[in-house]
Amino acid sequence: MAEQKLFAGHAVRRLRRSNGLSQAALAEALEISPSYLNLIERNQRPLTAALLLRLADQFDTDPRALAGASDPGGGMDAMRRRLADPMFADLEIDRVQIEEWLAAAPAGAEAFARAFDRVGAALGSGSDPFAELRAEIERWRNHFADLDSDAEALADELRLGAGDLYNAIAERLRVKHQLSIRILPVDAMPDRLRRLDLHARQLQLSELLDPASRTFGAAFQLAQLEAKDPIEWLVKGAGFKERASERLFRRHLTSYFAAALMMPYARFLRACEATGYDLELLQRRFGAGFEQVAHRLTTLQRVGARGLPFFMIRIDRAGQSSKRFGGASNSPLVEEDGRCPLWALHRAFDHPGTLLTQLVELQDGSRWFTLARTVRPQGVSIGSVAAEFAIGLGLAADVASPLASARGIDLKRGEAVGVGLGCRSCTRPDCPQRSAPPVSRALVFNERERAIAPFTFAGD
Repeated sequence: MAEQKLFAGHAVRRLRRSNGLSQAALAEALEISPSYLNLIERNQRPLTAALLLRLADQFDTDPRALAGASDPGGGMDAMRRRLADPMFADLEIDRVQIEEWLAAAPAGAEAFARAFDRVGAALGSGSDPFAELRAEIERWRNHFADLDSDAEALADELRLGAGDLYNAIAERLRVKHQLSIRILPVDAMPDRLRRLDLHARQLQLSELLDPASRTFGAAFQLAQLEAKDPIEWLVKGAGFKERASERLFRRHLTSYFAAALMMPYARFLRACEATGYDLELLQRRFGAGFEQVAHRLTTLQRVGARGLPFFMIRIDRAGQSSKRFGGASNSPLVEEDGRCPLWALHRAFDHPGTLLTQLVELQDGSRWFTLARTVRPQGVSIGSVAAEFAIGLGLAADVASPLASARGIDLKRGEAVGVGLGCRSCTRPDCPQRSAPPVSRALVFNERERAIAPFTFAGD
């Protein structure tokens, strides 16, 4: 414990100033030199556990408040995402400059982050309930601890009565809520997959649903009945401006509870770690679909029992995203609206049902290990058109080694595919797949030459 270190210069500076102390006075109280304290406040020296305890003793402060103090603007990764906006491209702000900014002017960095986020929310939330919804989900990092805990307790209770979850839920609905489950043929319910008929006291499910989807549908209904209060608290606490955002968030939270009931947190995390996050094995073990398991992986952020920080994205053939969950990954691949056709996610449609893995590298040098596979939602078709999506999962390459799918891959030095965040923000000069020049570079024309890449533009 005495050897633990953390960089919390902004928190120390804030504590010192709130108590009206100079650096010399605080340094004397901590029995260190003023120059050393200056380095700590500038994040050039770590705050050791011993100093942390001295601070807590001197100012009657919970040491966890200092150790867990959030970095300005959410820290380095969050600030880099904001500064990756095309409006800042010509400034060429690198990682070192951001580090210096966070260390030298944390309050200024925090002010910039709040203003940037507020402008973004003002532009998006008023007319786009999905943007408002996603901002609230990401604020929680898609982990709702109370819902997880309640779902886990209910799952344990159901296991005592029956080994099969679907039958246990059906019995719970029948006995406690006087609802029976009826599977209806498609001609009786041609345009619905699930319907609650209160007159008949029936939860009606389509025969088009496979076993995993039937279990989820039953769990969703049980969540609406038995998790209503905690879900409503979360919805009201979000303070949405749009009524549609409230309803979308309520549906997301109900689905979250249903998935947590099918894949209880502790058991699911143990299975992930034991199998190397083998997606197919996890599907079989928990009777879930691929997309259900993929989404669940983004939620494993329980304090003291965290899983790997996955992100998830779902796109159609046109590249439009219908689901994006960043979780704790802080990955630009899911945070940014632009995507690169060189990412294997877009090739998944050419290999239906096959899991594709790929090591990619962004222009900032960060590496990400990604997985992609197509899914066909149950019963979703109109006429001859059947829905099909590609699910992308990924996490930082430096934490991906526990994955069974990453075995044999040199995640640090192995060959990685260079991808961007959309052509308009990407400045790679040698990409033959480019569809548009970057907004931050001036076009260069030479009538006597034709390069391999479709556009030539000024370099750094």
